[in-house]
Amino acid sequence: MRTKFKIRLSIVCIVVMFATLFVGETLSYYSVANKATNVITSGDIQFIINEKTDNGEDFPKDGVYVTPGDVVSKKVNIQSDCDHPFYVRAKIVYDTDSKELSADEAFKLDLNEKDWSLKDGWYYYTGIVAPGQTTSDIFSKVEVVGDTVDNDFLGTNLKISVIAQAVQSENNAVKDNETFNAVGWPQE
Repeated sequence: MRTKFKIRLSIVCIVVMFATLFVGETLSYYSVANKATNVITSGDIQFIINEKTDNGEDFPKDGVYVTPGDVVSKKVNIQSDCDHPFYVRAKIVYDTDSKELSADEAFKLDLNEKDWSLKDGWYYYTGIVAPGQTTSDIFSKVEVVGDTVDNDFLGTNLKISVIAQAVQSENNAVKDNETFNAVGWPQE
């Protein structure tokens, strides 16, 4: 009887082993995972911030020497440097190395409010910048306000910086040239 028990036990063990292999193969068959990678390439938006003088020369990188009441020619616009149309916005940032002087009160700009609209601290160009196109000037002259900047601030550095951002205009329509409603403006 012991031999029959050993044979049955051996047969049961072999059946269990095959069942385990079969179930393991079946489970591994149903748990196979694959990875698919879909690459989506979007257009590359690039632009140049131009700063020129009235005579068409580049505005000096080191700035210019001014005295109270001076009016300086500084034409700032954005030029497309890519193959895709886009919306653009610009922020004007004032800075000074004097704690007693407020730089944003030291300058008076002749802002182009016809083609650029102010919203939340940004000037939005009201049109689409096509490939190779240049926007109209954001401003073209800077006046040093004589009542604010007097001789007490002789040797003080004043800076005006222009920061710009752009988003695609393709498949990103806006109504009534309200480009500030375009989707995708970067967070500050």
